[in-house]
Amino acid sequence: MGPDMRVALGVNMRFLITGTAGFIGYHLAQRLLGEGHVVTGFDAMTDYYDVTLKERRTALLERAENFRFIKGRLEDFAAVEAAFAEAAPDVVIHLAAQAGVRYSIEAPETYIDSNLKGSWSILEMCRRQRPQHLMLASTSSVYGANEAIPFREADKADEPVSLYAATKKGMEAMAHSYAHLYGIPTTAFRFFTVYGPWGRPDMALFKFVRAMLQDTPIDVYGQGKMARDFTYIDDLVEGITRLSEVPPVAGHPVERPGLVDTLSPIGPYRVVNVGGGQPIALMDFISTIERCLGREARLNMMDMQPGDVPQTYADPALLDALTGYVPQTDLAKGVAAFTQWYLEEYAPQGVSQKG
Repeated sequence: MGPDMRVALGVNMRFLITGTAGFIGYHLAQRLLGEGHVVTGFDAMTDYYDVTLKERRTALLERAENFRFIKGRLEDFAAVEAAFAEAAPDVVIHLAAQAGVRYSIEAPETYIDSNLKGSWSILEMCRRQRPQHLMLASTSSVYGANEAIPFREADKADEPVSLYAATKKGMEAMAHSYAHLYGIPTTAFRFFTVYGPWGRPDMALFKFVRAMLQDTPIDVYGQGKMARDFTYIDDLVEGITRLSEVPPVAGHPVERPGLVDTLSPIGPYRVVNVGGGQPIALMDFISTIERCLGREARLNMMDMQPGDVPQTYADPALLDALTGYVPQTDLAKGVAAFTQWYLEEYAPQGVSQKG
């Protein structure tokens, strides 16, 4: 792909970001606000995890003059319609979703409402308002039972092992149809185990740090024989920001020897991994946390949970070809940044330890 395919973001571009009270949405909004863009945030502030944490993130964003926050649910079409009217977005970045592999077994209906019905609301409003680029947050979980590693975007992803993954794959399929029918430039990007300051309390790093500081056992699934391709939050935000400048153009695939672009043959739609391609063994991950905290974890070894996969492993070649960037933050550095945030900004606040 030549440099003519990139679209430099102008000053004061208008972004609509769903999920700005969430971990990734907060960091992405901060980055874009810092660059002078106008950001409208949309979030339901659900109690899936500690709402106080979501409120603190939102309060920090609201310090910026060029940020507006709208509270609403994705499946409430009137609320989404109002958000689009307020934002008049050049770029839409749809991050909001019901997350969590294990919770999808406990509360499946919330995944259908948010990830399918709610995502349709975003697609339909993009059909009406035609932003320059629609970006959708998908997940490495869509690779499901795939045994071929590393995971390449062009690999078959038709065997999800959780409802969460199935709804995200469904969202991708719906988005492709809208891109084809209405010519909406759309990028679906697949995350790989994102971590860092202001993270989610239901994620492993948060749970492990909290338990170790309280001297309680941590649950180690899969008897510890698992691996994850961890992505530090700043790396993810860098990848998303760069991808926002490369909206898919029908008929103009990336041309690089040995690379298979996922650009659709029938519309401006592409799927891209955002991961570093360096999976870390679970027990090495735990050892890294132990070194950062200066204490030993008490381990509760458990079998694999339903819906989990033994390993995630991104092939970042397409991301590199499109943006010239691959996530690279060292795990020890990223874990240290999280633990420092937790000790200084989260635990001292007396924030509920729910999650």
